[in-house]
Amino acid sequence: MAIVEGRIKAISVSKEKGTQKTNVPEAELRVDCGIVGDAHAGTWHRQVSLLAFESIEKMIAMGADVSPGNFAENVTTEGINLLALSLGGKLKLGGSAIVEITQFGKKCHSRCEIFEQVGDCIMPREGIFAKVITPGRISVGDAIEVLDD
Repeated sequence: MAIVEGRIKAISVSKEKGTQKTNVPEAELRVDCGIVGDAHAGTWHRQVSLLAFESIEKMIAMGADVSPGNFAENVTTEGINLLALSLGGKLKLGGSAIVEITQFGKKCHSRCEIFEQVGDCIMPREGIFAKVITPGRISVGDAIEVLDD
C-alpha cells in the first residue's frame, strides 16, 4: 500500500555539471539513466537528487537568496520528510516513476555560492539521492508516495 506524502514543488535540470539548474515543468525518468537531459544522468547511484522545499525555506530564513534548483537538486519536494526515509526505500513520483533511495547527503567539494552568502548550505545534510527503478514522466504538482517495502 502506498501513502501520499507530498508533492513535486519543482523539477530542475542542467546541461553541465557544476552549473545552476533550470526549472522545467516536466521531465522523463529512465532506468539506468535518471532524468533525461540532465548532466547528472547516468548508470550510477546518484541519478536523481531530491531536496525538500522546507529545507530551502530554512536557508531563506537565514538570509540566503535561493529558490528551487539553486542547490542543484533535480526534484524539490514539499510535504515529505525526506530524512525519515530509509536507504533502499522507494518513492513513487507522479503516476508511474519509482526511485530507490541510494544515499543521504553528500560531501561538498568546495564552498558554494550559497555557503558564501550565509555561512551554511543544507544540501550536504538534507539532500538525498536515488536511482530510477521504474520509468515514467513527472510534472510539477504531481504526488509523491512513499511505497511500503
